[in-house]
Amino acid sequence: QVQLVESGGGLVQPGGSLRLSCAASGSIFRVSDGGWYRQAPGKERALVARIFKGGSTYYADSVKGRFTISRDNNKNTMYLQMNTLKPEDTAVYYCHARIPLSTQEFWGQGTQVTVSS
Repeated sequence: QVQLVESGGGLVQPGGSLRLSCAASGSIFRVSDGGWYRQAPGKERALVARIFKGGSTYYADSVKGRFTISRDNNKNTMYLQMNTLKPEDTAVYYCHARIPLSTQEFWGQGTQVTVSS
């Protein structure tokens, strides 16, 4: 069973930056599409960014130009660099991996990001 563990969340002022990390227990990111989701209080979990197996990326409009998703296959780790953070970015951020053309998917436990002055 693949385990995903997020880290890097915390409290940051508006305009600040954070980098989230997602460490996998195996080489899952070599064979999967990786993604970051977030869930704010009272809202549904939503996709923030995705990095496909081939390396292409997708960003939600709300974070485009501010967030960058990347991965290091040698370290079995995926990242989300978040710049120019806004209060509306406050949420629990979840790491996700899915195996293309299958029903296999894995979730991390989540890490809290709070943007507040």
